[in-house]
Amino acid sequence: MKMLAPSFTDPELVAACLQGSAAAQEQLYQRFAPKMLAVCLRYLRHEFDAEDALARGFVKVFRGLGQFEGTGSLEGWVRRIMVREALNLLRRRESVTLSIEDCHLGHLATEMPGADVELQAADLLRLVQELPAGYRAVFNLCALEGYTHPEVAELLGISEGTSKSQLSKARAVLQRQVAALHSSFSTSYSHAHVA
Repeated sequence: MKMLAPSFTDPELVAACLQGSAAAQEQLYQRFAPKMLAVCLRYLRHEFDAEDALARGFVKVFRGLGQFEGTGSLEGWVRRIMVREALNLLRRRESVTLSIEDCHLGHLATEMPGADVELQAADLLRLVQELPAGYRAVFNLCALEGYTHPEVAELLGISEGTSKSQLSKARAVLQRQVAALHSSFSTSYSHAHVA
């Protein structure tokens, strides 16, 4: 079996997959699975649920690959499928009301008191995963995926007003969590220097 070069462009990879190349399908999976698992984990608390969403999402990716128009990035197209699959699984697992407001993760630190504490990506992910399911989905769609009010309202079947309210609540919870981390960091730091 002929192996594909790792430098295949997205259109070349899609074409090879559509021709039935198992090697191309494997390469597509290997190229995107780690990032997409991280996307699924932002919405779903348990790794086994995220892996389930990832598997279901890739089934949809491979079945729908002929519909990829190539107007945007392949990664963006795959990501949208994974987000929808994670949200579908979230809806099946947890009864929630979801919503969103347009925001960006980069602004989060400036909006949060105590944000001078340097958070590692893993810490922020843990804080987001601790949010109630609806808040978590809203925050992820808004801050990490870049969806707008109308897009998310349509995606989740909610009103924009509900989305604003839920995002505001999610931000408030995250602000309290970051402030608590800052407080515990300051206390630990001052005790370490006193001893």
